This record gives sequence, C-alpha cells and structure tokens, in this order.
Amino acid sequence: MRGTPLNPPALSFFICISVLLSCLAWASTQRDVQGAVDLDGKAVDPLKSARGKVLVLIFVRTDCPVSNRYAPTIQQLSAKYSRTTAFWLVYLSKTDSTEAIRKHDREFGYDIPALRDPQRLLVKLSGAKVTPEAAVFDAQRHLIYHGRIDNLYEDFGHARKTATTHELDDAIQAALDGRILVAVEKPAVGCYISDLE
Repeated sequence: MRGTPLNPPALSFFICISVLLSCLAWASTQRDVQGAVDLDGKAVDPLKSARGKVLVLIFVRTDCPVSNRYAPTIQQLSAKYSRTTAFWLVYLSKTDSTEAIRKHDREFGYDIPALRDPQRLLVKLSGAKVTPEAAVFDAQRHLIYHGRIDNLYEDFGHARKTATTHELDDAIQAALDGRILVAVEKPAVGCYISDLE
C-alpha cells in the first residue's frame, strides 16, 4: 500500500522542520565559552585552542588551602602528559586581580596557563562544584570525567598521608586510549565554588 504523496506546501514544511532540527542538533554540540579570558584579558576558548589533544581544566582558587596543597600533583600530571594533553588552571573569583593570580602561580610553582572564568561558563560546562576539581575532555571535546584529582582528602580538613586512587591520571589515560570510564564523576573535596561572590 502506497502512502499519499505530500502536496508542495506540506513537503516544504517538512523540509524546513528537518533543516531546523539538524541545525539545533549541530548547535547543541557547539560550546560557547567566550567569557573565559587569559591573564592579559584576551578571550580564550580552551576547547578550541588545543586541537587534537586531550583537554584538562583544573578549577582553583587563590584562597583555597586544598587547591594549594594539590599544586605539586597538578604540576606533575601536567609534565607527565605535556605532549598529548593541554592543561589550564581556571580561576573563578571575580575579585582576584590579575597580579594576585600571577603571584599565586609563582608562589605555588605553576607553569600551566591560567584563565579567569568570571561568568562561570567553564564551570557550567564541566559541572564543577568545588576547588580543586578537574574536568577532562577527549580530543573530540566530549566531557569524559569531572571530579576529584585523587582521594587524598576524604573530607575537608581530613587528608590521608598519600592518595590511594588517582582519578584524574586515570581519566587522562582513558581519554588518550579512547576508553570509556565506568565512573565519569567523583565528588571532590575542597572549597565550594558557590561560596564565591
């Protein structure tokens, strides 16, 4: 049994709807993070700046003791994956000056590029809730992990002598290998982003 052919106005309507749905599907895969700026005030989209590499965003605050304690670990991971992975520190406070952030980076030995995310676009994109927290995007810019760096902290103020799990390291390796993680989110312990102005 053959269906009834569509008349030209109905056919045009269905074509327009199909085109609109295709455009909406494409737009949903595009991410606009033009609110992020580097320390010189230049707009930066980290998702576009590291083509072909895994992308790691580390959300930090200058005044968060947990973030500061993780500086050596973050530096070690950045060095370990420097050829294949782009790391960015993401600062969230609207009141920290550029000089305060630069001073913080010097004091804690960071040589990772830093961004400011005053509009919290990267926070929303990554689902970050505390600092320090990491977000890992694969080379196709799919968010494959967000959460703690490792399990050094069980609770705020209660740390192990050494971490026994290494979620960020595992997530980067999974992204490089094209593997899917079983746990794509591990709650982090630190300073709540919502506490910032």
